[in-house]
Amino acid sequence: MKPWSFSDMADARRRFLRAAAGAGGLALLTGCGFALRGTANLPFSTLYIGASDTSEMGAQLRRYVRNTTNTQVVEDPRQAQAQLQILSETRERSILTLDAAGRVREYELRYLLSFRVQGNGREYIPDTTIALKRDITFADANTLAKDSEANLLYRDMQNEAVQQVLRRMAAI
Repeated sequence: MKPWSFSDMADARRRFLRAAAGAGGLALLTGCGFALRGTANLPFSTLYIGASDTSEMGAQLRRYVRNTTNTQVVEDPRQAQAQLQILSETRERSILTLDAAGRVREYELRYLLSFRVQGNGREYIPDTTIALKRDITFADANTLAKDSEANLLYRDMQNEAVQQVLRRMAAI
C-alpha cells in the first residue's frame, strides 16, 4: 500500500468540503420551509381545453394536464366537467429605451393570455388575463441572436402562463 501524498490528501479534503457544503445547503433550504412545487391537483375528473389543435398553447396545456394531473382531457366539451376556454393569446414588443442617436437599446416583451373556466352551468373562473413581461437588450449587430433570445423569452412566458392557469384551476 502506497502512502498518501500531499495532493491525495488535498483532493480528499476538497471532496469532503464540497459534500459538506452541499449537505449544509440542503439543510438550510429545508429548514427555511423551501419546497418544490408539486403537481396541480385539479378539482375536475375531465376537462375540455378549448384551443385550436394547432395552437402551441393548447398543445402545451393538454400535455401538462395529461402528464402532471389525474384529470383526463376530453375532446368533446359535453363530456367534460369543466371547459377551459382560451380567449386570446397575444405577444407584444414595445420600445423601452433609446440611445442618444435614437436607436433602440432595450425592448419590453409582453405576453398576454386570456381564458375562462366554465362547467355544469357555473363559471368557475371568469374572463381572466395573465400578463407577463420581460425586458431584453438590443444591438443592431446581433439582430438574429436577439430575435432568438426574444423567442426563448416568449416560450418561457408561455410556460409560466400555463403553470399559472393550472394553479388557478387547482385553487377552485
